[in-house]
Amino acid sequence: MSEAPKVKRKLDLSRLPGGRRWVIGAPYLWLAVFFLLPFVIVAKISLATSALAIPPYSAMFEWAEETLNIRVTLSNYFWLLGDDLYIKAYWNSIKIAFNSTVFALIIGYPMAYAIAKAPSHLQTTWLLLVLLPSWTSFLIRVYAWMGLLSNNGLINQALMGIGLTSEPIQMLNTNFAVYIGIVYSYLPFMVLPLYANLVKHDDSLLEAASDLGARKWTSFFRITLPLSKNGIIAGSMLVFIPVVGEYVIPELLGGAETVMIGKVLWQEFFNNRDWPVASALAVLMIALLIVPIMLFHRYQNKETGV
Repeated sequence: MSEAPKVKRKLDLSRLPGGRRWVIGAPYLWLAVFFLLPFVIVAKISLATSALAIPPYSAMFEWAEETLNIRVTLSNYFWLLGDDLYIKAYWNSIKIAFNSTVFALIIGYPMAYAIAKAPSHLQTTWLLLVLLPSWTSFLIRVYAWMGLLSNNGLINQALMGIGLTSEPIQMLNTNFAVYIGIVYSYLPFMVLPLYANLVKHDDSLLEAASDLGARKWTSFFRITLPLSKNGIIAGSMLVFIPVVGEYVIPELLGGAETVMIGKVLWQEFFNNRDWPVASALAVLMIALLIVPIMLFHRYQNKETGV
């Protein structure tokens, strides 16, 4: 007699004793170890004072003569709020992040729309082309733009070669170069959420609008654009949130006038060795981004139907 085929059973952790708690608790444990704990450490350093020691800040807890002394100061936060340099850095970061998000949306929405309306067998190819630059090192891509935008770079050589200008145009070490680098680097983060939203739209709504006499632009602004609101917000938050703390692009492509909070953070940590002030900068930056992060989480849940 032939033996009955063996059936492979998948291990369901939720059926094990306490398995459901492990399944639910694992992501929270990961966030606690790799996000909450580092944030608590940074917040603790922000309440200390700078010192010539290793590490370069005063201890918060000291045990002396059978007494536990707790030393906490808010002077770092008052220092930041009273110094124009840090206020300017925060404002420039928000302004550059907002403008970059708008530029990425203007460029990324038509790209996502075209991909969503392309034949299904071509959509994967177009998406691959959007993601392909991301397979190269981020630093190498930014260095490539330095070569393109410099006075002796390919763009200036081409402009002078066709006679549009007689001398190189200053593009590198300007806000213009920073915007180009940011939009180029973060464009996929705008295109992908928009595509994921647009590809799910029901084309019968546009057909019904056309049957009722609506023009294509009218149908777009009254049907497609409102329905893609969640994708627009998700893509905008995915660009805006990381750009606020961007360091590499402003450092390599920007000039002395391009002061962003990520650049100031680096200088305080590694040049000035003032860890308490740098930690206070980081805490305030996270507090500044709480509202955009909450908005992104809210609309991401709507998009996924959670």
